[in-house]
Amino acid sequence: MSEDKDLQHTQKFVYDFTEGNRDLKDLLGGKGANLAEMTNLGLPVPPGFTITTEACKVYLDSGDEPAELRDEVTAHLDTLQQTMGKKLGQADDPLLVSVRSGAKFSMPGMMDTVLNIGLSDASVTGLAKQSGDERFAWDSYRRLIQMFGKTVLGVDGELFEEALDAAKAAKKVTVDTDLDASDLKKLVKHFKKIVKAEAGRDFPQDPREQMDLAICSVFESWNTDRAKLYRRQERIPGDLGTAVNICSMVFGNLGPDSGTGVAFTRDPASGHQGVYGDYLQNAQGEDVVAGIRNTVALAELESIDKKSYDQLMGIMETLETHYKDLCDIEFTIERGQLWMLQTRVGKRTAGAAFRIATQLVDQGLIDEAEALQRVNGAQLAQLMFPRFDESATSDLIGRGIAASPGAAVGKAVFDSYTAVKWSRSGEKVILIRRETNPDDLDGMIASEGILTSRGGKTSHAAVVARGMGKTCVCGAEELEVDTKRRRMTTQAGTVIEEGDVVSIDGSTGKVYLGEVPVVPSPVVEYFEGRMHAGADDADELVGAVHRVMAYADRVRRLRVRANADNAEDALRARRFGAQGIGLCRTEHMFLGERREMVERLILADTDDERETALSALLPLQKKDFVELFEAMDGLPVTVRLLDPPLHEFLPDITELSVRVALAESRKDANENDLRLLQAVHKLHEQNPMLGLRGVRLGLVIPGLFAMQVRAIAEAAAERKNAKGDPRAEIMIPLVGTVQELEIVREEADAVIAEVEAATGTELKLTIGTMIELPRAALTAGQIAEAAQFFSFGTNDLTQTVWGFSRDDVEASFFTAYLEKGIFGVSPFETIDKDGVGSLVRSAVAAGRATRPDLKLGVCGEHGGDPESVHFFHEVGLDYVSCSPFRIPVARLEAGRAAAESKGSDSR
Repeated sequence: MSEDKDLQHTQKFVYDFTEGNRDLKDLLGGKGANLAEMTNLGLPVPPGFTITTEACKVYLDSGDEPAELRDEVTAHLDTLQQTMGKKLGQADDPLLVSVRSGAKFSMPGMMDTVLNIGLSDASVTGLAKQSGDERFAWDSYRRLIQMFGKTVLGVDGELFEEALDAAKAAKKVTVDTDLDASDLKKLVKHFKKIVKAEAGRDFPQDPREQMDLAICSVFESWNTDRAKLYRRQERIPGDLGTAVNICSMVFGNLGPDSGTGVAFTRDPASGHQGVYGDYLQNAQGEDVVAGIRNTVALAELESIDKKSYDQLMGIMETLETHYKDLCDIEFTIERGQLWMLQTRVGKRTAGAAFRIATQLVDQGLIDEAEALQRVNGAQLAQLMFPRFDESATSDLIGRGIAASPGAAVGKAVFDSYTAVKWSRSGEKVILIRRETNPDDLDGMIASEGILTSRGGKTSHAAVVARGMGKTCVCGAEELEVDTKRRRMTTQAGTVIEEGDVVSIDGSTGKVYLGEVPVVPSPVVEYFEGRMHAGADDADELVGAVHRVMAYADRVRRLRVRANADNAEDALRARRFGAQGIGLCRTEHMFLGERREMVERLILADTDDERETALSALLPLQKKDFVELFEAMDGLPVTVRLLDPPLHEFLPDITELSVRVALAESRKDANENDLRLLQAVHKLHEQNPMLGLRGVRLGLVIPGLFAMQVRAIAEAAAERKNAKGDPRAEIMIPLVGTVQELEIVREEADAVIAEVEAATGTELKLTIGTMIELPRAALTAGQIAEAAQFFSFGTNDLTQTVWGFSRDDVEASFFTAYLEKGIFGVSPFETIDKDGVGSLVRSAVAAGRATRPDLKLGVCGEHGGDPESVHFFHEVGLDYVSCSPFRIPVARLEAGRAAAESKGSDSR
């Protein structure tokens, strides 16, 4: 404990902007590190300093600031005051500062910011005199009280908004810039009364007290519900903490020659180069991102302030070249002087990510390996979603700014609570607001898309939606949103009530009444071979995807197979780039019209009856395999023998009992139904997923697995004799001990030998097993003696390691586990590396120690999960297998894993 204290005493908790750089994001947060980097580049950054994430961690752990922090802040504040030639909050010419959060990973709007720290009843008059603008001074003061009251003192922000709206209504104006100094003085007085009444204390007049309380508030905002929710959504670790940036204030609300804006070095929605961003005259930064007043396009700044515009364009080029990526920039112009307040690698849509990556390669800023790291499987999956059919007859009711692409359809809801409630009931919803704020995050997550009547591409709604991959249309001014009455009105007078279906197109900004039909994505058409790179926008995107995918395929080590049970799925998987089938579930071949044959097998009392039932199934199974081997000719096909409990092929026990009871009451009971009911009762299990299934079926029901092996072997022989190249692999499910596998393999080898003799064909069939039980993983070395390959069934392995029944727990308590932070993500979605993953890792090592040429794959749902694919690459599997639609995602992530691994090795 004393060593920890000694370490804390030697730790540096505060860094001047001149001391840091962009590589210190862990310590200084993204904002602080990038402010330091811009300072180092000689760009116009207001002087300031950063309190580290380590200080935040100490505060959150102990409930108090580190003992040395106050002294370090004082020392850096003294330096700042000397640099600026004024003191914090002094009466005649006050230094004002902003206190802003800044975590390692961007969390837009999730944590606290307070501007204009240092203003008080005494210093506001000094600011008015120094600036020569009384209105500006009182506007800055009311902003401080409003932000400080809400974020630091916990006052309901609606109370301030209502007071501001009342002040505008009293003067019969619609925007706050029409309020004069006298109006704002009254508003400040009113705001202070709100603080006193709601917070139980006066608004603090001591500027240092303001700053210290704001710093603590930023620390505490790391653990607000909305911040936790955002981190869970974005998979950001909860133990990073946030830095705090203290920056000397520059003012965009000093009149028409001042303003604030947000700029992108490329369009974050499309990736195209040009002048993109928003600018708002006579405003501070929160006015832009909040969407309270609609901005003008950044290009208009050229006519408003040519000097600042030209300087900004030069800085944007400098930053993009330096960061070698799309940069998101916040700036303020104070009476013609440009100041840079923030830069970061900007969030972008999925399409923009692929376009920008290839553009930067063409410009020589990055290589193909880096381009591959700039995109990910989640983005590729977004591009594969359907889009609206432009040829369909649709009722266009408005148009806004295309902020985040996609085709979203749902029922209109006007608040976050309703969005969550309806979504949990299975409804698809569109969240409609005038503008969103961080409190709307849970509703945004629950919605198919977001529509706002205010704001632009840099508003809260747009930035958060792009980060989450949600469809978003912002700034649809012609739509009047009335959240209190829960309705939206078009310019033509059409009223959309809550519950009415609307469709929003985040690629065009169009808003429709009713459901608009969708068509396949051009990216899906490309993967299916129906579209090629060309000149228009969609083809340009396809071209970018093609280039990235081609490189991923060249560098990846993991092969990618498909989970497919019939020829149709197999052919589609092959078009999507599958290199074989990693899981063919034969139980799907036993359903439909064949269910009666399975019933006869289950009801068989004698060997003859059983043999008759199996003989009837054999040619049907063989036909299935012939079609499958033809579709995947030349590629491996792993066929899993029958796995589920037999009761799944029988009628429901309740329905059958009622049917038999009714028949008996009428005295016309069906003998077959009576036998079926007896069989259902006999086979009924309390926990069938841990009962008579998998290899146990093959050992208990004579001839079952032999029939399936014979069907596979005969189909392979027929295909081979037709000059095909079948590559069948037989997989035994649910093995827990090598003895089970040895018995089944001996029987299978005998059947294969019979078929080879009968057909005069040499069949090179391999036999392996699924590793889906903890015991199988723990005894993998023994099992490998009888297995030529392992395929990890991570669905069942997750269930048996955790003791979860997937069908039950996801609906019952997973939501609570995610909310409480027990899970960052469902272990059925992304592999649990510490538990399930350690079993996979040890089984790989033990299996290969016994049989060095052991082929290893995975066929659970995790095979198509981007994060899990990286793990499977790391532990040395040969392939992953997933559903056909996820094959491109797995290919991309396998390439990214290989490139990432190569980069780590070179470092």
